[in-house]
Amino acid sequence: MTNYIEYKFQVAQPEPWNEIIIATISELPFESFLENETGFDAYIPATQENEEEIKAALTALDDLEGAEYSYVRTEIEQQNWNATWEENFTPILVNNQCLIRAEFHETIENIPYEIVIQPKMSFGTGHHSTTHLMVEYILETEFDGKDILDMGCGTSILAILAMKKNANYAECIDIDEWAVENSIENGKRNGVSLDAKMGDNSLLGSKHFDVILANINKNILMAQIPSYINVLNEGGDLFLSGLMEQDFDDIHAFCVDKNLTFVSKKQRNEWIALHFKK
Repeated sequence: MTNYIEYKFQVAQPEPWNEIIIATISELPFESFLENETGFDAYIPATQENEEEIKAALTALDDLEGAEYSYVRTEIEQQNWNATWEENFTPILVNNQCLIRAEFHETIENIPYEIVIQPKMSFGTGHHSTTHLMVEYILETEFDGKDILDMGCGTSILAILAMKKNANYAECIDIDEWAVENSIENGKRNGVSLDAKMGDNSLLGSKHFDVILANINKNILMAQIPSYINVLNEGGDLFLSGLMEQDFDDIHAFCVDKNLTFVSKKQRNEWIALHFKK
């Protein structure tokens, strides 16, 4: 049974520094981030933790004005995760159209879409701006009869919402075993079928998609976008997030060079999501 290490961050100015600090350490093997009024909590498997590596990543913030934070490191047992999560998780309502909640939260009447999740250690509760922006894009997009791919699916909130909007098929891929297990459970919890797989873009084969959703990070996206293009139908939509405002020029130029057409950008705090068409 895997134990987890909790890094409880106290942040002097949670807005915008929570998200900036999370972005700084998000390429390390943290599996969940829970934001709160005084900072955020980050969870990493004890077997994958390298505290010196975490400290080294955080040094990138040393010279930034306003980056005032501290953290306390504690070990938590896997079986205590749900209790920890329940203490921190609050429902999210996106544009009065999509409610993301846990089973122990009350529903809200007359909301078009409701997603009930139990994220375990998977990233993607909807609190993070990147997930929020992708949900906004999905709410604005027609999915009837479409086949979709959710790369770096986490809790598979994005795929679940697309299926609730009458998508035909959703393939969900993540490198984390927890995410795959959690995606299957969350799909059943919401009455939709998800084809969840553990791995990366090397799993992409002859199957083609009408819509690809990829909420990961700049480096992985730039490495994987060519493989997304290969399996995206002509006229298909590619939605990208996990990106910060300063990533826009590089991602935009890269995608346009690959003959994708830029459609739009959404921004929430320092985070952005982008829409391209093939």
